[in-house]
Amino acid sequence: MSVPATGAVPVLYADEALAVVDKPAGVAMHDSRLTGGEADFLVDRLRAQFGRPVFLAHRLDRATSGCVLVAFDRAAAAALGEQLMSREVDKQYLAVCRGWPEPAFVVDHPLDGGPGKPQKKPAITEFVRLATLELPVPAGAFPTSRYALLRARPLTGRFRQIRRHLKHASHHLIGDTSHGDGRHNRAFRARGIHRMLLHAAGLAFRHPDGRSLRIEAPPSGEFARALALFGTP
Repeated sequence: MSVPATGAVPVLYADEALAVVDKPAGVAMHDSRLTGGEADFLVDRLRAQFGRPVFLAHRLDRATSGCVLVAFDRAAAAALGEQLMSREVDKQYLAVCRGWPEPAFVVDHPLDGGPGKPQKKPAITEFVRLATLELPVPAGAFPTSRYALLRARPLTGRFRQIRRHLKHASHHLIGDTSHGDGRHNRAFRARGIHRMLLHAAGLAFRHPDGRSLRIEAPPSGEFARALALFGTP
């Protein structure tokens, strides 16, 4: 996947204490051993864009787009961190998977913490099927392949949780080169969709000043092209 050229990150909400931005797919949050020596990171873009310190309240995978919550001082970061730790922040994702799962299902499957963190911890994700699609892509003995648009709500925050839970349920995330299914990924690439189809579509949380906020990030670009296949604007 090509990384977008460095530029302004869309701001969905901002005040003196915090902001919610719309992270582009293909941009890493910050430098880590998983980034492979890249030089373009979301946190650096935001520090330059806002001209002030930026503290990441949570993280998205590099290939995931959508809502990222950041704080501008340590007090706000601590208040948001407490909400995230206590699972008070409602995180809603859109995902495209292979197959037609049941209309609503829950994956309750412990996950480790990623490389170097072998201990497994409880991990729960709620899924709701929003739409279905059938494409003329042969799959085994079948002349077509089925796909579904899901709303995913992770109740815990484990490493690559949604991606790994969909693999566990045998409904692999489209475009996921680590946990997905290459044959189905190629079917979408043939239709001009080269990105992983996971988008952080909304966040609901309590502002440190006591207000309740719900911020949404409409899908765009290749994700919007994928939604069009489902007949979803």
